[in-house]
Amino acid sequence: MKKIKIQCPAKINLTLKVIGKRPDGYHDIDSIMQTINLFDYLTISTERSKLNEISLSGTNNEIPYDEKNLVYKAWKMFTEKTNIRPSKINVFIEKNIPVAAGLAGGSTDGAGMIYGLNKLFDEPLNREELHELCARLGSDLNLCLEGGKQKTSGRGEILEKLSFQELKISLIKPKNLGISAKEAYTKFSAKIKNSDRDLFLNDLEWAIINDYKSLQYIKKLYPNAVMSGSGPTYFGININFKKHNGYWTKNDLKSIPYGIKEI
Repeated sequence: MKKIKIQCPAKINLTLKVIGKRPDGYHDIDSIMQTINLFDYLTISTERSKLNEISLSGTNNEIPYDEKNLVYKAWKMFTEKTNIRPSKINVFIEKNIPVAAGLAGGSTDGAGMIYGLNKLFDEPLNREELHELCARLGSDLNLCLEGGKQKTSGRGEILEKLSFQELKISLIKPKNLGISAKEAYTKFSAKIKNSDRDLFLNDLEWAIINDYKSLQYIKKLYPNAVMSGSGPTYFGININFKKHNGYWTKNDLKSIPYGIKEI
């Protein structure tokens, strides 16, 4: 049996502008993304088997441990691409990144699975092929794989490396609120494009903030805080968020110049 542990970072969107809807149903974006030192961990083990099979487990009961999970989809895509020898794969997901929070928690786990399997099976795919699989699987996986500060375009899969800046980061989100990318982009598409959109660094924050009193509460307390991705997590740079009832907070985080890696 072989075993590996993969560290998978969260990301924040320092800026996010939505350019328009694409024929494939996604949206083109122009965003500056940054990985931070909040991590999920995947422990992946492999043993010989007559069939390709996978078993998922983990620490968080909010996520599915079946074919709906991006980790499962990553395994399926990787095995189809590489024709690796039949194996049983066991994956334990230590979930520290909040779910449906705009921090790429699912995406980073999916990218981590592709990276980890590639390591376990002696690197049948080169870096370009890893990025190709990540792009097929979702929008933020390429950023999580590469890490650092990146200008992203397309639907988020096209990267342009930017000069790294060390930032002190804090996070705050309503505890019982999760927002899907589909909801945020649908509300963006339905909203009348008026001038107050320019007041927000994140177009999706502009699209949804009026629908959630808990987001308005954060913005009133911390006017310089910015929503990450499709939310509902807000980040602050050089801000310490106080503890508030009904809100999850995480202070003393920092930007990091790397992405997914083996530990």
